[in-house]
Amino acid sequence: MVIPTFVRQGLAGQPITVFGDGTQRRSFTYVGDVVRAMVALIDEPRAVGEVFNIGNGAEISINDLAERIRTLTGGRSEIVRIPYDEAYEAGFEDMPRRVPNIKKIGALVGYSPTVDLDEILTRVIEHSRQQ
Repeated sequence: MVIPTFVRQGLAGQPITVFGDGTQRRSFTYVGDVVRAMVALIDEPRAVGEVFNIGNGAEISINDLAERIRTLTGGRSEIVRIPYDEAYEAGFEDMPRRVPNIKKIGALVGYSPTVDLDEILTRVIEHSRQQ
């Protein structure tokens, strides 16, 4: 839920809160792309019993995501980094990189994401402004 949180903070002019040092890398996928992929898998008999990653192979650091959202929401928010040891219980670990390999689903049903991160952000920001 990092995108909606960053967007709400940015639109309100509040600090955008990044947990950790922000170098962790993630990929984000439009829910419509996920639904389309799942329907394609349901309709594909060869998918039965198989495991697939569904997502987007494009990745971004959390720092870069926060910067991009700050710019798109008006650029007034400070970006604040909170170390994991202050935000979570002792022993918390985070994966430095979470990016799905979507080659298998692409080969089986032709899946590839159609909505890129900038469009996802535009849609989330517009929706949040209307709330």
